[in-house]
Amino acid sequence: MSEAGGRELQGVGADSLEPAALSVKTLKADDDVAVASWDAFVDACSEATFFHRSGWQPIVREVFGHRTYFLYAERAGVFEGVLPLAHVRSRLFGNSLVSLPFAVYGGIAANSEGALVALEKEARSLAEKLGVDHLELRNVQQRHSDWPTQDLYVRFRKAIAPEVDANMQAIPRKQRAMVRKGIKNGLRSEIDLDPGRFFKLYADNVHRHGTPALPRRYFEVLFRVFGTDCEVLTVVDGSGRSLSSVLSFYFRDEVLPYYAGDEPSARELAANDFKYWELMRRSCERGLKVFDYGRSKQGTGSYAFKKNWGFEPQPLYYEYCLYRRDAIPQNNPSNAKYKLLINTWRRMPIGLANWLGPFIVRNLG
Repeated sequence: MSEAGGRELQGVGADSLEPAALSVKTLKADDDVAVASWDAFVDACSEATFFHRSGWQPIVREVFGHRTYFLYAERAGVFEGVLPLAHVRSRLFGNSLVSLPFAVYGGIAANSEGALVALEKEARSLAEKLGVDHLELRNVQQRHSDWPTQDLYVRFRKAIAPEVDANMQAIPRKQRAMVRKGIKNGLRSEIDLDPGRFFKLYADNVHRHGTPALPRRYFEVLFRVFGTDCEVLTVVDGSGRSLSSVLSFYFRDEVLPYYAGDEPSARELAANDFKYWELMRRSCERGLKVFDYGRSKQGTGSYAFKKNWGFEPQPLYYEYCLYRRDAIPQNNPSNAKYKLLINTWRRMPIGLANWLGPFIVRNLG
């Protein structure tokens, strides 16, 4: 891959009537023109997601210390595809090239078959050059029926009705009763300008589940990089006590609640149910069209909770090209070999867990 001109995939002469050559290049953070073109392409490409935005490159590199390779295919200065990649190396969890760690979606977003083929070819070449165990593409659509696929996760998406009451009535009866319970309990939602209240609830929540928390700095950088496209909604009771909080991303006409946390009393007060209703209500009033509930592991409480809202699971195609391993890695809490670690983490003082957690979670992605 050429840093200056990229790799030309079809040669043409200066006086040729043939189309200009397609080149694959690596996005440089200080190339303002290329960064702007990248994001303009992502905004317009139907296959792109919030996780294809260029802002993830400095986040993954600066917060987690992973080398990034944000590849793009262009022809005569016009983008035809992008592929954000990061190299995650860990003695405990393996050596991988991923699109994209800390994201539920990734893979290639392209508007031409030529760009798709060129970007994948470059990614596979890079994977071999880096000597990784595997290349992982977190696709929404299946690309390779012959590649091993991680079928542990599904996603939940649903259209937002244009009227607030229509969205309330679309919630199944039992779940709607929980939302109304939260309303009767006098709960209200507030939009936060920083991740302070959110992080406290989030860190406590993941600690109770026995998993390490992402560093607070990560959430602060999300606010800085994505601005108003990153937002925290916090639910409080009548006295102003924080009960439940969610950090959401906004992309085009979609809202994606991505990280969340609750205090133990939130369930009794239906604060978690009220939280997602308030996010849906506010999104409706903003004119958004899609509520993306994100991914969940099949057979978990999160999976059941989203089904109770009337959302139907949709498959995700996390495809793997294996190089130095025989099977897909299972670096998730469902893996039985992590049971002892999870139980130990739950008993650890939260201050110690919040200090130690970032050193572990940075390699999970």
